[in-house]
Amino acid sequence: MKRIIAALALLGSGGTLAHAAEPFDKVGTVGAQFLKIGVGARATGMGASVYWNPAGVSRLSGNIVTINHTVWATDISMTQAAYIFNVGFMPGMFAVQAKSLYMSDMERTTVFHPDGDGTYFDAGDSQFGLTYSRSLTDKFSAGLTASFIHSGLDDLSDNVISFDFGTLYDTGYKSLRIGFAIQNIGGELTYIDGAQSAKVPTIFRVGASMDVVEVGNNALLMSAEFSHPPDNYDSETLAAGLGVKFPTSLSTETRFDYSYTDMSDLGGAHRFSLDIAF
Repeated sequence: MKRIIAALALLGSGGTLAHAAEPFDKVGTVGAQFLKIGVGARATGMGASVYWNPAGVSRLSGNIVTINHTVWATDISMTQAAYIFNVGFMPGMFAVQAKSLYMSDMERTTVFHPDGDGTYFDAGDSQFGLTYSRSLTDKFSAGLTASFIHSGLDDLSDNVISFDFGTLYDTGYKSLRIGFAIQNIGGELTYIDGAQSAKVPTIFRVGASMDVVEVGNNALLMSAEFSHPPDNYDSETLAAGLGVKFPTSLSTETRFDYSYTDMSDLGGAHRFSLDIAF
C-alpha cells in the first residue's frame, strides 16, 4: 500500500494553448484557472508530483475512495471526490471524479456605484472526469482522462470538453520513476462572444521521483518537476504536509493527510484529504 495513496489526487484538467494570431491578442490569458489548482494534501505536500498524471492510476489495485478539500485564498474553496476501481473483465484501472470550486456571493459594482449597488452575484467552476489507465509492460504505463468542464459567472456560463494524457516509466534504476503528461487538451470557454473567449490552461509537465532512503515499510521520497503553464504564472511556492495511515478493518485502510502551501502575497492554502482503500 506504500504507493497507493500517492496517486489518488491525479484527476483533473482541461484546455489548449493560447494563439497569438487571433484578432485580439490573448497570449498569456487562460480561463478555468481552477484547473491549475492541485488537489490532495499528500500530493501537494510532495510538490504535486503525482497530481497531474493519469498513468499513475494503473499502479493501484482494489477500490479506493478519496475526498479532498482545499481552503484557498480569500474565501475560495474547492472540493473533489473520486472513486478508483477495476471492472474485472478487462485490464487496467478506471476512476471517476467530480471537482467544484466555489466562493461567497460578491456584490456588484458599476461606474455609478464603485463601492457596490446592493445586489449580489455568484461564480463557480466544476469538472467531471473519467480516467482509464493500464500498464502496457511491467515498466511502462499510460493513462487518459476525459473531462466535462462547466464555468459560471452570474447568469453567464459555458461548457467545454478536455483531455489529459500521461505516461509513467520505471527506469529499473533503484526506484527511479519518470513521468510525462499533457493536461487540458481541448477547446475554449465563451461567455458572451468570441472576443470574450478564453482557452483552458494546457500544461506540459515532466517529473521524476525516487525513494532515496528506505527503512522497513518507510521511505524518504525525493521528487522534482518541470512544468510550463500557458500564462507563465504559478502562485504556489513552498509546500509541506503530514499524514497518518491506519487500518480500519482486515480489508480496509484509511489515510488522513494535511498540507500547507505558501502562495506569497495571496497567503496560504490548506488542503485536507481522506482516502479509504478496500
